[in-house]
Amino acid sequence: MVAMQNLDSTFLALGDPTRRAILARLALGEATVMELAKPFEMTQPAVSRHLKVLEAAGLIVRRAEGTRRPSRLAKPGLEAIDQWLEMLRSALAKNYDRLDQVLAEMAPNSNPDTGGKIE
Repeated sequence: MVAMQNLDSTFLALGDPTRRAILARLALGEATVMELAKPFEMTQPAVSRHLKVLEAAGLIVRRAEGTRRPSRLAKPGLEAIDQWLEMLRSALAKNYDRLDQVLAEMAPNSNPDTGGKIE
């Protein structure tokens, strides 16, 4: 099971449209703060604050390259979201399977011995 505390910070980070846009940009490849700031009407320090939130949530990683600090997507953070969503998808599929079974049993002329198939 995915740690809920990490998911809380992850979804808090994803709750901001600017941070989601930054992640979408990083899906295209690594970028510096200045490159990420270009499409937004905000300062470099404001973008840096968004990056700190994304980094704390485990969604991006940053590295030092001289005076540059390029950011990129962090695979473990994104995998944690995917694992949590897969748990929900699995539960939903089981619910639909049970519903299908109930509906098949309720169908007129259904035979429970044949898996609810109409003969």
